[in-house]
Amino acid sequence: MIKCVLPDPAGFFEIRFESIGGLGAHAAGQILARAAVLKMNLNGSHFSSYGSEKKGSVVRSYIRLGAADRPIRTSAPIDSPDAMVVFHGALLEQDITIAGMKDSGTLIYNGSEGEVPKLLGKVPAGARIVRIDATNIAIEELSRPNAVLLGTLTAMEPFLDADIVLETLTEKFARRNPQAAAANERAFKRGATEFEVLDGVGKGSGDLPAMRPSPVLGYQTAPIGGVIPYAGNTISNDLSASRTGWMPLFTDKECVHCGLCATVCPDFCLVWTHEQVNGDVPQVRLKGIDYQYCKGCMRCIETCPTEAMTRVTETPGLADQLCVPLFAHSANNP
Repeated sequence: MIKCVLPDPAGFFEIRFESIGGLGAHAAGQILARAAVLKMNLNGSHFSSYGSEKKGSVVRSYIRLGAADRPIRTSAPIDSPDAMVVFHGALLEQDITIAGMKDSGTLIYNGSEGEVPKLLGKVPAGARIVRIDATNIAIEELSRPNAVLLGTLTAMEPFLDADIVLETLTEKFARRNPQAAAANERAFKRGATEFEVLDGVGKGSGDLPAMRPSPVLGYQTAPIGGVIPYAGNTISNDLSASRTGWMPLFTDKECVHCGLCATVCPDFCLVWTHEQVNGDVPQVRLKGIDYQYCKGCMRCIETCPTEAMTRVTETPGLADQLCVPLFAHSANNP
């Protein structure tokens, strides 16, 4: 067992993973805590919070580490982390994602080259901001973003022994899926070397205040009659955070407008219109995709008989550029 020394041996080192279901934040937290407790001579705890357990829902995973002789007597969520890892760029559109960020902390986020969300301007100026293209690395290595981001985290926090964390990650898959173990190792090592530290992005002054999510409605705030003003399936819904690196691309000239894609789309994100063709009676024609409601399930691609629907890598701004609004006054078309 290797003895690792915390940056502040008298206190705790706290890490918060901000993610969505399907990217492996909970598994990454388990692996990191297991490595710290069983192989680094640290005391530690790990737990996650999430709503409905499905792809696309918000997941927060917490890792609290301390010296071996320092008991951990709390299981409260980590409001002010020393290190924060954001697994999906769409989460950086919400203030709650970076809430509690310390001026002395580290923020690692999954983003393409050149992608700097506006929200990062609120990060304290003293914090380190690190960008890593975890999604594309994971795709190239047939791995998952969590392996990449664990590699980046160990590179930025050297007291977390990278060899031990990688060994623990490999152990999880070595017996049941050796190919996955090898892919995770490659992704981890790339995450530890291909990151970029961004200078001058954060403009905030001092630690950010903590912010805990709370129910919109309670017994004191519920409207008369129990009306729910933010229903789950409304025009304001946004499923874009469910996509994990891929999106469907519609090519009009290849389309025969057979409608098979509409029979399998679970979220009705395809936009149809009536058009006259050669003076005949109006015909139903596929116009495009409203990516606000597309979660990237790719069923349209699997069903399309003419390859009018193809799978492409989602680059920053591509969905906004190609989006065809389903509603005249949707969130993407105010």
